[in-house]
Amino acid sequence: MRFNEKELLSLSRQRAEKAAELSMRAPKKGSVFLYPVLKKRLVKLVVNFLFYFRADEEEPIGALLLEHCRVMKEKEKGFSINFIDEPDRKYIFECNSREQCEEWVEALTNASYEFMRRSLLFYRNEILKMTGKDPLEQYGISDESRFQLEPPDT
Repeated sequence: MRFNEKELLSLSRQRAEKAAELSMRAPKKGSVFLYPVLKKRLVKLVVNFLFYFRADEEEPIGALLLEHCRVMKEKEKGFSINFIDEPDRKYIFECNSREQCEEWVEALTNASYEFMRRSLLFYRNEILKMTGKDPLEQYGISDESRFQLEPPDT
């Protein structure tokens, strides 16, 4: 995926779907200590990006694109994110409570493009069953392959 720093910075300043101060540790490449100590970070979920900031800074120190990743519950108040193409690199987060952790896991799981696409297809199909009309026709995108209700014939 291509992006530039200005676009990411602008996105990081948008209203977050979820934000909180969490303890975090990120894997460091080339470090003897693969997982350094947990550090407090302001963590913001904006669309399908998870930004993390030092508490006193306005620019993010990192961003995770939540695609092709697994969000897993860890311990009682923790969760992790690891990417399918880098299974050994795991980002660990610790919340203040079990409830907060469950909320974060659900929000992050639901933030991916693929989850949103599946939801769109499900609701599109439900509306079509109820009304007999394709709700995307009015936008001229009913024939786009990524929004097909059934796989195209090969």
